[in-house]
Amino acid sequence: MTTFKVLLVPAMLLAMVPSVFAQAMPPWSRGENNPAASKGYVFQVGDVDNVPDLHGNPENAALVLFIGGNQFFVLPRLIAGFEKLHPELRGAIFYETLPPGILRRQMANNNTLTLGNLTLRVQPDVFEAGANALAGMERNKIVEKAVRYTSNDLAIMVKASNPKHIRSLRDLARPDVRLSMPNPEWEGVARQIAISLRKAGGDALYRAVYETKARNHSTFVTHVHHRQTPMRILRGDSDAGVTWTSEVRFQQMIGNPIAGVDIPSDQNFTGIYAAGVLRDAPHPAAARAWVAYLTTPQAQAVYKEFGFKPAR
Repeated sequence: MTTFKVLLVPAMLLAMVPSVFAQAMPPWSRGENNPAASKGYVFQVGDVDNVPDLHGNPENAALVLFIGGNQFFVLPRLIAGFEKLHPELRGAIFYETLPPGILRRQMANNNTLTLGNLTLRVQPDVFEAGANALAGMERNKIVEKAVRYTSNDLAIMVKASNPKHIRSLRDLARPDVRLSMPNPEWEGVARQIAISLRKAGGDALYRAVYETKARNHSTFVTHVHHRQTPMRILRGDSDAGVTWTSEVRFQQMIGNPIAGVDIPSDQNFTGIYAAGVLRDAPHPAAARAWVAYLTTPQAQAVYKEFGFKPAR
């Protein structure tokens, strides 16, 4: 796998046009759905002081969840439903929705993360990512048991009018198409995208997208794909990016001018999501209740609404 040396785009994104920021960062990413019981004094400058993938108050949290970032838009509904079933946990859940690779690095570094000037240490109870990753963690006795709960297919995200007339994965190799693609170092979805690219056009297509176009800067390699790619497309910095189908659906649900180009089933990849209670979880009972909740009809209905499919 090719290693990419890319600059981390500043989380503040100071040059972002405010109206585009408002579209790309929906209300529940700006703090309105912060699950903390007591928020104290609330101060926020929308395009400066914004930490969209850390949710709640880690101090004295009764349940801590580390969840792959492409589920960020599902979590507010899931948390609300779970708290109705477990009112003793209301306001006491902290969760992160960063890319799985970043979450794993955080766990490997004494559960400590530094984001700008903030350093945070919080020990997770549950880890959620791709089923293969969870299966490996189960084999290595890091989690108790990997539970599969939903799945997702890939799509090509473009602007609503699709001005570049992108119709297939092969079009991503065109010199005039600027791409936003996940970094394999951080994002598990990059491996699935690589499989789809090779199905559609062999190694030549993969190399064109991830090597040739990365070298000439027409492929932008992201660190936080679920945030950066829709923002870049909305701003006009990129023309397309391969994402999960649910991410296209979510952008459309909040009214953003985003469309999806379907990838044929023989070129697509179905990602399966799994969760596991960490063996050193500080709150094992609450963690097991959360993992069990993910497979309930109530939780499954939320996933379906946002374009996810049952686990297969």
